[in-house]
Amino acid sequence: MAISYKDSGVDVERGYRAVKLMKQYVQSTYTAGVLGDIGSFGGFFEMDKTVKNPVLVAGTDGVGTKLKYAFVANKHNTIGIDAVAMCVNDIVCQGAKPLFFLDYFATGKLSPETVATVVKGVSEGCRQAGAALIGGETAEMPGFYADGEYDIAGFAVGVVDKKKIINGKKIKPGDMLIGLKSSGIHSNGYSLVRKLFGEDRAKLEKYDPRLGATLLDVLLMPTRIYVRSVLKLIEKVKVKGIAHITGGGFIENIPRIFPEGVGCEIWQRSYEVPAVFKIMQEMAEISDEQIYNTFNMGIGMVVCVSKRDVEKTLAVLKAAGEDCCVIGKTVKGSGVKLIK
Repeated sequence: MAISYKDSGVDVERGYRAVKLMKQYVQSTYTAGVLGDIGSFGGFFEMDKTVKNPVLVAGTDGVGTKLKYAFVANKHNTIGIDAVAMCVNDIVCQGAKPLFFLDYFATGKLSPETVATVVKGVSEGCRQAGAALIGGETAEMPGFYADGEYDIAGFAVGVVDKKKIINGKKIKPGDMLIGLKSSGIHSNGYSLVRKLFGEDRAKLEKYDPRLGATLLDVLLMPTRIYVRSVLKLIEKVKVKGIAHITGGGFIENIPRIFPEGVGCEIWQRSYEVPAVFKIMQEMAEISDEQIYNTFNMGIGMVVCVSKRDVEKTLAVLKAAGEDCCVIGKTVKGSGVKLIK
């Protein structure tokens, strides 16, 4: 008896339909550097010739177990923004302008409508970052994923002039740290989030007055993309270092930009920590050091500048739409010291 590819669980017709549905979203991200169209074996992008000594900066990441809440809510239109954000927020830390993005979507049984909705979110994230979505991969893997579940990851490439790379080497004690507020938990720490809140949709959809929203709305809030604001800032201010606050929170990520012999103080009362983090800390019964080593605590990006540039930095970022404030300073030593 003949057995077809479709009999094994892979229907190429669903793949064709998915490509057809997502094409409009992909094309909406195209910038001047894009050559060709979706459907080729590779994506083409022509470099901006105005960059004197171009250096490519690449980053890749996924959304992690935040996806579980997209499955619970059957809401798939924002998770793609998270996939883009996790990549482009990383590469802009080096002063790089994102050029293009590719995504990878894998599932057990392909739903063309679901993948198109996810890619719609990816295209929105790309537009926010000024990057083109020039390709990707949709994989149907029967028996590998639970029914209705999928995974998504991405890959971004940006460019920076070699003389303008931001690497933190000139950071010294006495410099100031500016925090850019997050939109929520972003896309890290969700294994602990799920342990604390579970996945019961009825409970998650109840309005919580402490949050001013349902818990599910808070947990699915897409990651903020800081690219345009940061690029505007580095045009006007000498930025010494930039840290994207992802997995590892303040404790792991901020010191990554410091040279040897430099640490920092974080002033915990310099801004209001969002309620969701306070709720999780109370539920988990963990110390400040532990929770600041897990979540962004309401700060998605940290910028290091000289003390003399603080007011200008705040003005530029606020004009770009960021809610930001001074959250600490660099000191002699190493690591992060939390100051109440």
